[in-house]
Amino acid sequence: MILPTKNISPNRALLTLAGKVFDRLGSPRTVSGAWDEFRKQQEDSPVSYAFFILAIDLLFLMKLVSLDDNGLISRRVGG
Repeated sequence: MILPTKNISPNRALLTLAGKVFDRLGSPRTVSGAWDEFRKQQEDSPVSYAFFILAIDLLFLMKLVSLDDNGLISRRVGG
């Protein structure tokens, strides 16, 4: 599920979806705002909100994003 397999195509793997979410986080935004942007990007190949949240969870686990006191998700700067 995280990586592509013979049953999960590369464009449906969580790592790929997380990369697409990460690319769209050029500026801090709410999770809802990130979802709206991601959903527009994925119009040709829709992804459920649950998989979107799992992709964000993966980014948190990899310490690539953070959530600030205002509830905005953004790329982490530094280590």
